[in-house]
Amino acid sequence: MTVPTKVAVVGVGALGEHHARIYSELSETELVAVVDIQEERGQQLAKLCDCQFHNDYRKIIGAVDAVSLAVPTVEHARIGVDLLHQGVHVLVEKPIAQSTAEANQMIRACRENSVVLHVGQSERFNPALLAVKPFISEPRFFESHRLGVFVSRSLDIDVVLDLMIHDLDLILHFVKSPLRKIYAVGIPVLSSRVDIANARLEFENGCVANITASRVSTEKIRKLRLFQKEGYVSIDFHGRQAEIHQLQNSSGGKQIAQQELSIREEEPLRLEIMAFLQAVRKDGEASSDLEGCSAEEGQRALDVALKINQVIKERDSQ
Repeated sequence: MTVPTKVAVVGVGALGEHHARIYSELSETELVAVVDIQEERGQQLAKLCDCQFHNDYRKIIGAVDAVSLAVPTVEHARIGVDLLHQGVHVLVEKPIAQSTAEANQMIRACRENSVVLHVGQSERFNPALLAVKPFISEPRFFESHRLGVFVSRSLDIDVVLDLMIHDLDLILHFVKSPLRKIYAVGIPVLSSRVDIANARLEFENGCVANITASRVSTEKIRKLRLFQKEGYVSIDFHGRQAEIHQLQNSSGGKQIAQQELSIREEEPLRLEIMAFLQAVRKDGEASSDLEGCSAEEGQRALDVALKINQVIKERDSQ
């Protein structure tokens, strides 16, 4: 019988509470504790999940094997580096950190202590994406729209690091070519940071990605289309729907045949956590069926996001 992996969740806000729920439901984990500076919220969740509550993450060191880190981005490196140096495996919510330097610190701590560091990019595990993944070969053009209504959450970062980074991660994952050029525009609307942005990425192999992200829209849209030589793929992340459109030869010439794919009902965050746990049990070796976002991939997405923000800033200063 496999010994359950002892885990904790540090930061149990809107997202962290779901990490705790899933850990408490999995047979292969023992949720030891939840940690949060908001004691009332943390104690309520601890009671619900039948685990301990602490208001200081240092109290769980030595008691757990792995941690989900879902605190504000500004705290990722400070807490994450400490946990990694203590031999704790870490699943940190996106973005990996607020700067490249901090991401480097986390990766260095991960390597020096031979522990797993994954970045929470849950769209990798969206059932709609998993359904079309076998059909993605050499994308030539991406068109992405990720829009949401304004909520007073994640206002410590802008919309590029908050929402667009999901699509950046996927695009960088599928395009096996260096990035050549970035064009970007963005403006603040309801906060002091950029709330709506558009970026155009050009890769050395000729692939182009046009990405729009907004957190001040009137409806929630999460759609991506990618075009290839033999057709295109359409993904609705929010509606959990996917279609493939393939070029086919017919007596009248070429035509596009549409196929709507069957989507399995699975929770992306649960799959993301399972991928993390598999990597922990295999000492960092990725599973063939569940591929989490490595620290290095998380850093690359962060680097591109920061470059987009720099382009926006330079444009505004002209």
